[in-house]
Amino acid sequence: MSLVDQMDTVTDASAGTVDRHATTDTFASTNPASGAVVGVFPLHDAEAVRQTVERARGASERWAALGFDGRAKRLAAYRGYLARRLNELADLVHRENGKPHADAILEISLAIDHVAWAGGHARKTLGPRKVHAGMLAANHAAYLEYQPLGVVGVIGPWNYPVFTPMGSLAYALAAGNAVVFKPSEHTAAVGAWLAAAWRAAVPDAADAFQVVTGYGETGAALCRAGVGKLAFTGSAATGKKVMATCAENLTPVLLELGGKDAMIVDDDADVAAAADAAVWGAMSNGGQTCIGIERVYATSAVYDQFVAEVTEQVRTLRPGSDGEASYGPMTMASQVDVVQRHLEDAAGSGARLVHGDADPGLFRNQNYLVPTVVLDAPETSAAVREETFGPTLTITKVRDAEEALEKANASAYGLGGAVFSRSKARGMDLARRMRSGMTSVNSVLTFASVPALPFGGVGDSGFGRIHGEDGLKEFTRAKAITRQRVALPVNLMSFGRPPSAADALARVMGMVHGRHR
Repeated sequence: MSLVDQMDTVTDASAGTVDRHATTDTFASTNPASGAVVGVFPLHDAEAVRQTVERARGASERWAALGFDGRAKRLAAYRGYLARRLNELADLVHRENGKPHADAILEISLAIDHVAWAGGHARKTLGPRKVHAGMLAANHAAYLEYQPLGVVGVIGPWNYPVFTPMGSLAYALAAGNAVVFKPSEHTAAVGAWLAAAWRAAVPDAADAFQVVTGYGETGAALCRAGVGKLAFTGSAATGKKVMATCAENLTPVLLELGGKDAMIVDDDADVAAAADAAVWGAMSNGGQTCIGIERVYATSAVYDQFVAEVTEQVRTLRPGSDGEASYGPMTMASQVDVVQRHLEDAAGSGARLVHGDADPGLFRNQNYLVPTVVLDAPETSAAVREETFGPTLTITKVRDAEEALEKANASAYGLGGAVFSRSKARGMDLARRMRSGMTSVNSVLTFASVPALPFGGVGDSGFGRIHGEDGLKEFTRAKAITRQRVALPVNLMSFGRPPSAADALARVMGMVHGRHR
């Protein structure tokens, strides 16, 4: 029997451990390929969310008291459970999100690796340590540690419903917090599965990970429920609303928002490899990837070959829900209109569109979109300026890599990006100067698979970091402690200090620091 079948259900999937009498309304999550109902879930109102957070608050004290080793042991049990049920979860992701089963396995595998890293590195990153006290406090010992926030609220996305929220969930748990997770209403079954898996794997700390389900109102209630921090992944427009709502109670936020990631293809690039990476980065998951490649700037030396390679590959791609499909349907039907608007705007602005050979007439519903390459769209067009989040890719010819970098950086977004160059020095230099939180050289999206690297953006792509040491610290407060070891003959921090003490201090500062010019 699958975990979905075993879950405490409203119909066939659990939305968590909230008292179901706190709310009577429900909503359905459906398969974007067929429209079939995947699960029916409680529409948790503000009171239900408040109850959940309060239950988590009590659990957070017990969870924190387990210490780093106790939490690492339980996180290991959780990742073991996920690994053993990987195919079951992948099937659920395929049905509810629409992506191919194989892509779901890759997503879940990355998430499991992050759970392992977070649990294994929390003590080293966050544990108490002694730091240098400095000259003015030489008679003191100084200590630093990172303490949990209590309860962390997580509002997750639908495009990577396991990997993306796990970057907050696992790291917040490893840091000693309890978590309350609101999955996207489009992938509520996946969120419920993750919480049910936690209860099964970690029964002695079941309330440390809970789920609430619903629409935007449920998310707003979580923002107002007194959590220690709110981690949100989604669009920039919604991120601003989340931030404004959290500001009502001065609740700090972590925002991982959209992107318009660019790839630079330099004169000396391996063009075939760059084209393969660009097609995967742009079209995998139906283009519904915040760090996916949406723009390519290829130098004039390689542009024609690059376009030929890309268009040849794109013509073989086929969306669908079967095992041979390249990618699935658009998870959120309304995104179809955004993609079509961008393509129409680009064509109307003089761009040339190259479509894949897949026949849209064969598709069962309008959520399937053929892959499309947009050649030389104006930089002012929506296809270049706005996040498309569909199976499209713009390719623009530039004079050289410096012009490519200038155009790549001329965006309100700054999440990820890629550079292709055979020169290590040149590739690294361009990567460092790209205005983005993350850049891959001679690959795409690789930074997301390295648990030690922080993940996040700048500008309209948000702020704060998940993953790595930065991701662990994101869900803590730094605690500074000093302890006087011996008393000094003269206490500078006392009204009883002698009048000459300040002059003596000034002379010492002059001798120690004044010689530097």
